[in-house]
Amino acid sequence: MLKRIPEQPGVYQYFDKDGQIIYVGKAKNLHRRVNSYFNKDHQSSKTRQLVAHIADIKYVVVDSEQDAFLLENNLIKQYQPHYNILLKDGKSYPSICITKEAYPRIFKTRTINKKTGEYYGPYSFGYTVETVLELIHKLYPIRTCNIPLSRESIEKNKVRVCLKYHLKNCCGICEGKGADQYPQWIDQARKLIKGDAHEIGKQLEQEMMQLAEEMKYEEAAEIKRKIELLEQFKSKTIISNSSAKDVDVFGYDEQDDKVYIAMLHVHNGSIVQGQTIEYRRKMEEEKEEILALGMMELRSRLESNTKDVIVPFIPDVFDDSLHVHIALSGDKKKLLDLAMQNVRQYKLDRLKQEDKLNPEQRGVRILTEMQKMMGLPTLPRWIDCFDNSNIQGTNAVAGCVVYRMAKPSKSDYKRFEIKTVEGADDYASMREVVRRRYRHLLDEGANMPDLIIADGGLGQMHAIREAIEDQLGLHIPIAGLKKNDKHRTQTLLYGFPPIEISMPVTSEVFRLLTNIQDEVHRFAITYHKQKRRKSLIHSELDEIKGVGPVAKQKILSHFGSVKRARMASMEEMVNLLGKSLGSMVYEQLQAKITR
Repeated sequence: MLKRIPEQPGVYQYFDKDGQIIYVGKAKNLHRRVNSYFNKDHQSSKTRQLVAHIADIKYVVVDSEQDAFLLENNLIKQYQPHYNILLKDGKSYPSICITKEAYPRIFKTRTINKKTGEYYGPYSFGYTVETVLELIHKLYPIRTCNIPLSRESIEKNKVRVCLKYHLKNCCGICEGKGADQYPQWIDQARKLIKGDAHEIGKQLEQEMMQLAEEMKYEEAAEIKRKIELLEQFKSKTIISNSSAKDVDVFGYDEQDDKVYIAMLHVHNGSIVQGQTIEYRRKMEEEKEEILALGMMELRSRLESNTKDVIVPFIPDVFDDSLHVHIALSGDKKKLLDLAMQNVRQYKLDRLKQEDKLNPEQRGVRILTEMQKMMGLPTLPRWIDCFDNSNIQGTNAVAGCVVYRMAKPSKSDYKRFEIKTVEGADDYASMREVVRRRYRHLLDEGANMPDLIIADGGLGQMHAIREAIEDQLGLHIPIAGLKKNDKHRTQTLLYGFPPIEISMPVTSEVFRLLTNIQDEVHRFAITYHKQKRRKSLIHSELDEIKGVGPVAKQKILSHFGSVKRARMASMEEMVNLLGKSLGSMVYEQLQAKITR
């Protein structure tokens, strides 16, 4: 069978033992492509799994790779094979509806019913819909009520004008007012929705000049007001000059096995349609292949015949009649940036929605990204982070915060009072607390963290390494957080010798690491302040046998300080504390004066 497959462009289909299509693919050379599945070892477990389930093969020869691409897409849509990339329909974008009524209404909707109206869109930017509708209702007194109007009901005077008519927001069509002009207003509104604002502007200018010649100045002034409104609208929506009048612009982004593709359809320099779709990878599809599928899908949905296309990279296959550009500067680059911004926002919205439905999924996603970024052997489900705190070596302490699945596990936090280090030696202090932390876990036979982070740079990392590897014989990945001049997270260090891993400040990994760094610093400094506060309130009274917290509080509250208590008489002290304790405190304080 494999030997008989021709070396021509075409589409191949794989079937399982039950006769179900499990995969559809295209190829420039059918023979070479199909044989590659069976003549080599595949690194991908998904590909190995696919091959293991193939029981039969069929193929279709076509004239060109473009024909193969189109046929492949149609077969995938028709059969939705298990191993092919999956198109997932996300949220519905708003469209503008012009109803099919005797006197149509124009409004925003997410429900499409072509029997009752004509629809324009969808619009990926909600403000675009609102801006267009606002302008339409300012320019044309079209009705907004949902009263079922017909010519017969108007002739029979069944409906009366409402407040909107008196506010000049409606022509009063329910009483037949403006009936002759209504079709013209709807036609102009339709052109405006389609992006023909420039043409409408010309028509209004001609109408204004004609009225001025006829000395109908009030009516001419009203037309001038509409022209000004139209210019304001154009300033909001027209985003390119004549170099990019009619073009389809595509943005691309991905997250794990999810791929997002956005399309903006530009007509006369205005965005008149936009939509984003999501694909779910099933195999190891290349981004060029997925972009090609997305372009065809979106152009079909939005019924675009535009020949100019702007893309972030060249797709795998595309229609030879298209002019495909990778924009590097100018208006086309601005359009591409806008499409990329749109697709990233869609991705962010989808991820937030998924996080609400499955909160743990967010942690897995962030930690998976961190694992890939650092090349960690396992997912860092358990992270320990250490920080020291002291002032010139006094009251030296350290803190260890624990994060499990990217969330703080405060019940596992540990505080350490430095016991073996004299003076301000951060590296020696770090070795001590790390050794104590993991010696305790070893003695208990407990598991170890997946990653240790030092709130510091290379020196702290080496100190941790000496403690866990040289002294305890453990092997745990170690990272450091290098700070900038403002003592904020700047770069992640990992490995020995360490490499600097830069992160976008907007990335979820960066935000997690910054959160960990802030938390360990807060935890360590809080413990240090507690220790220092205790040392500051320590006084000579603490050295007098028999003086407890209650007696100490009485003395300090009554005299204000130890110095004033020392100047008190025996009688004053006895009256305050009683004969036995008072006399003893008096004698001890006086003895300290004579030393």
